[in-house]
Amino acid sequence: MNKTALFLSLVMITCFSCETQKKQTDDVTASYLNWQAIADQLIRQSQLQSGEQVLLVGQSGQFDPLIPLLKEGIENAGAMYLGTVSVDDAQHEAWKTGYTVSLKGLEGEELALFLDSVDLGIMLPGATPANKVYAGLQDVLNQGKGRTIHFHWQGAYDLNGRLMEPDSAIDVFYENVLLHTDYDALAAKQIEFDNAMRENWVTVTTPAGTNIKFQIGDRKVTKQDGNASLSHMATATTLIDREVELPAGAIRVAPIEETVIGAIAFPDSEWGGKLVKGLVMKFENGKVVDVQATENLEAVQKEMKEAGEAGKSFREFALGFNPMLAIPDDKSWIPYYGYGGGVVRLSLGDNSELGGNVGGGYVRWNFFVDATVKVGDEVWVDNGKLIK
Repeated sequence: MNKTALFLSLVMITCFSCETQKKQTDDVTASYLNWQAIADQLIRQSQLQSGEQVLLVGQSGQFDPLIPLLKEGIENAGAMYLGTVSVDDAQHEAWKTGYTVSLKGLEGEELALFLDSVDLGIMLPGATPANKVYAGLQDVLNQGKGRTIHFHWQGAYDLNGRLMEPDSAIDVFYENVLLHTDYDALAAKQIEFDNAMRENWVTVTTPAGTNIKFQIGDRKVTKQDGNASLSHMATATTLIDREVELPAGAIRVAPIEETVIGAIAFPDSEWGGKLVKGLVMKFENGKVVDVQATENLEAVQKEMKEAGEAGKSFREFALGFNPMLAIPDDKSWIPYYGYGGGVVRLSLGDNSELGGNVGGGYVRWNFFVDATVKVGDEVWVDNGKLIK
């Protein structure tokens, strides 16, 4: 595959991890994982305080061996295990507690009010915002309370933009990243990048013709450094500040909308179910002002029109900093939603969860694995490689 083909594009609505989840057929399929080490690392990243209340949300059949180990870790830390809620009806009897039983039948504001007492929610593989408890916890986070760990595990993509089903190799890869990431070094590098962006223009270019720049001013940069401690929430100002991703790696920011100018050259990608080729969007003041494509331009125009104002708005810049999640040299795939070193995501749509001014709900984000990123005159990423 040549370099100009190394773009990826996909549409995600509400949450980038919510489209396709693979249910493992049984617990034996992942018996090669070190469940105890995984549970211990999640508890370590949580830095639980005595008396904190913890709720798990998962799907029966996925990572079931982790539940009792997490329960034990929570209680050993002096915190309170509230139970585990399944996103489907296959609720294990052992997962039930008085708290989870009381959740049944609650909806909307009543549910969010009940969940208000949760200090930490751990979202296990299979859990998505389509589940009412997950969504209810997000309502709590939007009120500036609590925190969650997004331990999604999925999110591997091939270089043609197709979501890959997790297998034993991906499982072992992710386990290694979770257990052996240098979290202190990751946090330090993200802080350095945050500081560098404050007074400079950020420019993203690619061989295919992307050339876009922006400023972030005083916008909050969410640094996914894996720190899910209560003390870390003292600086949280947005929803995603309180949603801690594990594995960890990316920074995310909504640039000041009026500063976004330039062009994004997209790969051959589907819009409204049609393959669109040669797509280029030009931006001024954070808005799409021109759209050109060599094939199926009308499909792009239709999707953007249906999305409303969000469909023609620049949303987000994200950059992966975890060297352990970088695209492997010996196998061309993108681990964990592009949280690895040098992978860029550029988004269209609603950026309210990032503290931006665009609403509407629509989100479309895109991977760029051969981008160059400059902050002022300083190169941080060169042709997809994190060099700074």
